[in-house]
Amino acid sequence: MKRVNRTICTVFAVLAAVVCLPGGISTQTKPADLKPTVILISLDGFRWDYLDKYKPPTLISLAKNGVRAKWMIPSFPTKTFPNHYTIATGLYPQNHGIVENNVFDFGEVFTMSKREEVQNPRWWLGEPIWVTAEKQGQRAASYFFVGSETSIGGVSPTTWRTYNGRVPNIMRVDKVLGWLDLPADKRPTMISTYFSAVDDVSHEFGPDAEETRYAVLEVDGYIERLVRGLHARGIDKSVNIIIVSDHGMAPYYSKNTTFLDDHFDSELAEKILWTNEIVQIFPKPGNDNAIFSKINSLPHATCWKKGSLPERLHYNDGKRVAPIVCSSELGWMTTSHKRYNDWYDDLDEKDHVRGAHGYDNKYQEMQATFIAHGPAFKKGYAAEPFENIHVYELMCKILGLKPARNDGSLEKVKSMLK
Repeated sequence: MKRVNRTICTVFAVLAAVVCLPGGISTQTKPADLKPTVILISLDGFRWDYLDKYKPPTLISLAKNGVRAKWMIPSFPTKTFPNHYTIATGLYPQNHGIVENNVFDFGEVFTMSKREEVQNPRWWLGEPIWVTAEKQGQRAASYFFVGSETSIGGVSPTTWRTYNGRVPNIMRVDKVLGWLDLPADKRPTMISTYFSAVDDVSHEFGPDAEETRYAVLEVDGYIERLVRGLHARGIDKSVNIIIVSDHGMAPYYSKNTTFLDDHFDSELAEKILWTNEIVQIFPKPGNDNAIFSKINSLPHATCWKKGSLPERLHYNDGKRVAPIVCSSELGWMTTSHKRYNDWYDDLDEKDHVRGAHGYDNKYQEMQATFIAHGPAFKKGYAAEPFENIHVYELMCKILGLKPARNDGSLEKVKSMLK
């Protein structure tokens, strides 16, 4: 009877381990048959200094035992969709076509919430890393990453999911680990995933809020679950993890507002795409000068005609860049009275600090995070700041892929490799 009881206890102990282990127990993955593998993780809105400011333990450990850039320079505009797709393709937004979260072309407006357009390949130029991998005989998988929901040039990741922000973050981690449990001939070598919690919370409360600290620590817990899952499979020293963010975050008050419709008649424009930090103006034929003459010296915002933006922004080419672009001063927003009143109908809201991004990438508050850990990377290496266009070339190098045309250079980041 004692022997039976011991057997039963052993069975229950094993079952408990299966339930508690992230992603379950691997039966397939072996370090010996693991090809060079990259897990690209985006932490939306994770500002460059959150590591030191909020001290998330797992991320600090990965940085200490791997590579950490002082900061990573996002592309202009410092918005979510343009920068994620820049990281994936190595192209500036003017060249990959996702020039802002809202894009005007084909007589239509692309927005993040229009799923039929997000999944329409006509918007997505260039070649993202998952397409490069698939075209060269490797498998790719994505559990939410900008651009991964569409077939580009007839090629998609082997596995991908339509974005749904309600999917639990723990499930995302466990699915990534599950992909690594597949047999070697079905296992992806290029994996990407995404967490929005830090961006969501810091938009609402600002980058310096206690709520944002909790969001940073929450996301750190998901990374810890991933690391523990890799360790349980014996592949934690065999997989390369690259953790990036798309942009930083700055505090602002809604009372710090420049009203564009106080300066020109919006009826002169065919289309105006509004976000608080960057405004794209598409004048009706013949009205470019009439509009620009009224707004070329706005308070707390800078407006440019296409072709005259500073070269450092790499935002003068590409047919989707608007004829007139206005960029808000850090901590300010540029909008219309109607949009302002619709958004801030409560007077008390005007004194509530919030968080914003999309500003000029010259501001330190807009700088992003880069952490890398794994067999391809040096240990304890502090990299000088670099532009996010170089991440694509870095991933291609690790995976042994020939890069597609891009704006980056391996020379800028190869010092972090072993």
